[in-house]
Amino acid sequence: LHEPMYYLLCNLSLADICFTSSTVPKMLVNIQTHSKAIAYAGCIAQMGFFLLFGVLDNFLLTVMAYDRFVAICHPLHYTVIMNPRLCGLLVLLCWITSALYSLLQCLVVLRLSFCPDLEIPHFFCELNQMVQLACSDTFLNDIVIYFAMGLLAGVPLTGILYSYSKIVYSIRAIPSAQGKYKAFSTCASHLSVVSLFYGTGLGVYLSSVATHSSQSSAVASVMYTVVTPMLNPVIYCMRT
Repeated sequence: LHEPMYYLLCNLSLADICFTSSTVPKMLVNIQTHSKAIAYAGCIAQMGFFLLFGVLDNFLLTVMAYDRFVAICHPLHYTVIMNPRLCGLLVLLCWITSALYSLLQCLVVLRLSFCPDLEIPHFFCELNQMVQLACSDTFLNDIVIYFAMGLLAGVPLTGILYSYSKIVYSIRAIPSAQGKYKAFSTCASHLSVVSLFYGTGLGVYLSSVATHSSQSSAVASVMYTVVTPMLNPVIYCMRT
């Protein structure tokens, strides 16, 4: 019964490792060498990998919410619904969609022209900062960013909220308090990770809007680029 959950956890762990590896090693090298320089090709590559694994995290959390929904709302059919073939297809779809999104954003950024020497007010090559520093027209980039981010953030979040609304409704129908606790404990870890992921992301957005300070925005970004992926395995290991 736990095989689908562990399969999804393996992919989430891999995504978290790659997500932090796209930014943290370069940041540590910059601190060690006291140099903040990065080549244009390296900057594009860092941005692409960051977007790839960040969006992949988002999609995997949505699939895991569906897994918990099936486990609690349809327990007798769980092994039939969450079969290895469906799990593999869902994870493959997550990887393909994330790769296409990352490729799209990189291609749109590559069409922009930049001045020879630029200073990015961040500790990594963040997409919005790159677009804002461009010397050419960024209208198409703005449309792609807001449309894609709205779609890729809104649809998974809606799926997670719908899954948990059904889960709460099913848990309330359980007569015994022990049964309710047991059912809720199966999704407590995932709910904690989802709250941490979206909470830190929302916090970074609100801090950047409220302060308009690049330094405070960069500090807040450490929460969802470093702290959140670090805490995910801790949360799941404690629960397991």
